[in-house]
Amino acid sequence: TLKKEQRGIGQSLFLQAGSDELTTWGEFTMLTTSQEQQRGRGQQKRTDSNGRVYFVNHNTRITQWEDPRSQGQLNEKPLPEGWEMRFTVDGIPYFVDHNRRTTTYIDPRTGKSALDNGPHIAYVRDFKAKVHYFRFWCQQLAMPQHIKITVSRKTLFEDSFQQIMSFSPQDLRRRLWVIFPGEEGLDYGGVAREWFFLLSHEVLNPMYCLFEYAGKDNYCLQINPASYINPDHLKYFRFIGRFIAMALFHGKFIDTGFSLPFYKRILNKPVGLKDLESVDPEFYNSLIWVKENDIEECGLEMFFSVDKEILGEIKSHDLKPNGSNILVTEENKEEYIRLVAEWRLSRGVEEQTQAFFEGFNEILPQQYLQYFDAKELEVLLCGMQEIDLNDWQRHTIYRHYTRTSRQILWFWQVYNEKRMRFLQFVTGTCRLPVGGFADLTGSNGPQKFCIEKVGKENWLPRSHTCFNRLDLPPYKNYEQLKEKLLFAIEETEGFGQE
Repeated sequence: TLKKEQRGIGQSLFLQAGSDELTTWGEFTMLTTSQEQQRGRGQQKRTDSNGRVYFVNHNTRITQWEDPRSQGQLNEKPLPEGWEMRFTVDGIPYFVDHNRRTTTYIDPRTGKSALDNGPHIAYVRDFKAKVHYFRFWCQQLAMPQHIKITVSRKTLFEDSFQQIMSFSPQDLRRRLWVIFPGEEGLDYGGVAREWFFLLSHEVLNPMYCLFEYAGKDNYCLQINPASYINPDHLKYFRFIGRFIAMALFHGKFIDTGFSLPFYKRILNKPVGLKDLESVDPEFYNSLIWVKENDIEECGLEMFFSVDKEILGEIKSHDLKPNGSNILVTEENKEEYIRLVAEWRLSRGVEEQTQAFFEGFNEILPQQYLQYFDAKELEVLLCGMQEIDLNDWQRHTIYRHYTRTSRQILWFWQVYNEKRMRFLQFVTGTCRLPVGGFADLTGSNGPQKFCIEKVGKENWLPRSHTCFNRLDLPPYKNYEQLKEKLLFAIEETEGFGQE
């Protein structure tokens, strides 16, 4: 029973606030009729004994620090013409008025300062801190209450498509309550986790021709340029963009992953020649050969055009206007390599990519992911898969080392601390095939993980993701090995890997 003293509409009274989450003496402010309608009936604003304002929803019996009237409004409306939102190195949003050439923390859409949105976490390189910071910003976008998503397991894809596209972006930021008809049980997160896992397996299945495997021996996914055989493919890509953003926003994992270049596109990072190696190593090596050799001396005749096969039909594509009539020479081959690499990584999927990001940004603006790199984003989306150390050791081969070499014993000791990041460093992904390490594949088929003795003790370890191989120099002590290995894993991107 709450003891209170009425002092009129809009006046203060004191009461004992009791809920599942908070019990305190505090000051309670009555809402006027217009305020109550704006926030929603049954919701109240209170102040705890320390003077901090919080909000109570008597309908759901939930207390929260965020004002439900402001939740989910960040980035919901477009900025005025000539305005742009950027982020400081500490992740605080600010606004650039290109018309007047000024910057401000005041959001021109709301008149409120971005500094008032809550505590800010300084930028650090630690992955856990980045995730914590990302979750904080997702909370700023989150909406109160929940939405129900009712889907049949037999028609999971189409049911989910219809439901997700029927909701507004704000609704999809509410808590998800997933229901499988005919199945008992309440969704306290477990059913939603299963739904994300099962639906991702469906929508990303290459059978639907929306996505394809990145290469012959690369089971990561990329957009299929032949997706146009489905007349509604752009609607589906917008739906998938929403779905992937929802997985990140709600902290759920999907069943399969994309190619690293695709993650870089999500992060608005440029892709280039080096990114081809993980997607198509054979094509990458051919371009490296062109780069390192005199093509005129070799008598190699190439033009600024490429052939591509779509649904069994060979089509020619010019890399630049009239490219089929422009010969590649020593003088212009760098331009050719750049253009052909860009084409290979985005061939014929511009419309699909645009539709995907249209849906993605409706739920989660891409700048919210700016501090992650492509490999960290893969872990954020696909999860930290449990790794069996004994399984990995059983299916590892050694060259110029033995199982009992001191460097190998040190290696496994260090590995145990950073196993997920290390798996990604040496294989290119944080996911394993169904058969575990015994079924690892490389660019030429089955390829067990290998540690090879290579280099000098002042060298960094080097990974060959196409061959699941680690070049490990013969370090003199455990501390040196740990320092070099962790530096290679955490601080290098591209450098030290091939």
